[in-house]
Amino acid sequence: MPEAIAESAKGRILVVDDEADIRESLQTLLELEAYQVETAQNATEGLTKIESNNYDLVLLDLMMPDRSGMEVLEEIRQRDRETPVVMITAYGSVEVAVKALKTGATDYFSKPWDNEKLLIEIERMIGQRRLEEENAQLKRALKQRYSFPNIVGKSERMLRILDLVAQVSSSKSTILITGETGTGKELIAKAVHANSPRAEQMFVAVNSGSLPPDLLESTLFGHMKGAFTSATASHKGYFEVANRGTIFFDEISTISLETQAKLLRVIQEKEFMPLGSNDVIRVDVRIIVACNTDLKKMVDEGRFREDLYYRLNVINLLLPPLRERKEDIPLLVDHFFQKYCRENEKFLDASGRAPVAFEPDAMQILMDHNWPGNVRELENVVERAVVLATGPVVTTEVLPDHLLHAGGLRIRRDETGSLPPDASLFEMVADYERRKIIEHLEATNWSQTEAAETLHIPLSTLNQKIKRLEIAIRKKSDKN
Repeated sequence: MPEAIAESAKGRILVVDDEADIRESLQTLLELEAYQVETAQNATEGLTKIESNNYDLVLLDLMMPDRSGMEVLEEIRQRDRETPVVMITAYGSVEVAVKALKTGATDYFSKPWDNEKLLIEIERMIGQRRLEEENAQLKRALKQRYSFPNIVGKSERMLRILDLVAQVSSSKSTILITGETGTGKELIAKAVHANSPRAEQMFVAVNSGSLPPDLLESTLFGHMKGAFTSATASHKGYFEVANRGTIFFDEISTISLETQAKLLRVIQEKEFMPLGSNDVIRVDVRIIVACNTDLKKMVDEGRFREDLYYRLNVINLLLPPLRERKEDIPLLVDHFFQKYCRENEKFLDASGRAPVAFEPDAMQILMDHNWPGNVRELENVVERAVVLATGPVVTTEVLPDHLLHAGGLRIRRDETGSLPPDASLFEMVADYERRKIIEHLEATNWSQTEAAETLHIPLSTLNQKIKRLEIAIRKKSDKN
């Protein structure tokens, strides 16, 4: 049974390489960056350590005397699909790289490697692995408590909402869900239904704002043949279809006062008459409504019936906007990223997961944005990123322009100018990148073109990073 990962500020890494110099240099480099590092001098020792310990990442040499790194990789993947494995070799080639990635390697570096790039990639991979683990643990915990497969969040406000959903699901009370557009009101309504005694019956969603009054009434209550000119056949309404189930009214504030009166009767009397009929149909339907406006204000203005308002507002669930629960953004990004990678059959490894992450400054852009469109807007941005991404890391280049122009990365510092003890992964990586970019700019007399070449990144990428990291460009000095 593998032992628990020891406490480490940044992670636990295993280096498997038959060359002592390589092992020692990697161990020194990584320990200077606060990683806990263990080494193995051959494949057999490496597999033994992997079997008895948990690691956040494995650095694996491709060519070793007892067994090839590719064989070791295959054996690791048979036991563990999740731990990042980075192949390191002196025999770099496109064919070997492709084979290693298809076998399950997370990344590939050739000797001699660039220390800065290696450190940035290791930080990214361990951060992504921990995010995925946190997301998986959260989903397991939610699954044990509730049946909310598509709701993601760890913030206090969302957990309080889910606790309320669990409490009210078994009741018959009408529920009013309020919140801004895109906060997930229909998802919450479906969660209430799925966790209720009505779960095996129909859940019918009605977009109240998209139907004119006459058509809405016919849709809700049904009609008899000949009830109006185009009624060539009798039609069951949603209330009859949803009998013993749930009806969800989205945008309830848009329905007419006349339809409000008929809806009130159904709630009070649990009966209605289809259009063109004198027969009363009795139903048992749970009603959940949602709106993104102030219904009480509409009541005061005479645009919404007061008696209906109090009938609907038995239990109120107020969903917080995404800007007020930003700690949920990384989890939501991972959730949507996996969803759209599967839909587009892109970046998937042998286990069906996408070992791709947003680079730290791209993720920080998402964290900085206020998300007026809430979760729906974030989902659209992540879907776009999946479609446009061409490499193993999502960069700022595939983010929409309105996000890129929203401002610089915020790196907190204490009174000494250092990062605070509670600095996030994104702040640590951003601070490291900022320092390294400034070093290269100073070394090249503030020539961005030359600095981009020494950093081995496109000039456009460097320019974006300079802007995002708020680096003040100095004028070139005369070296003569």
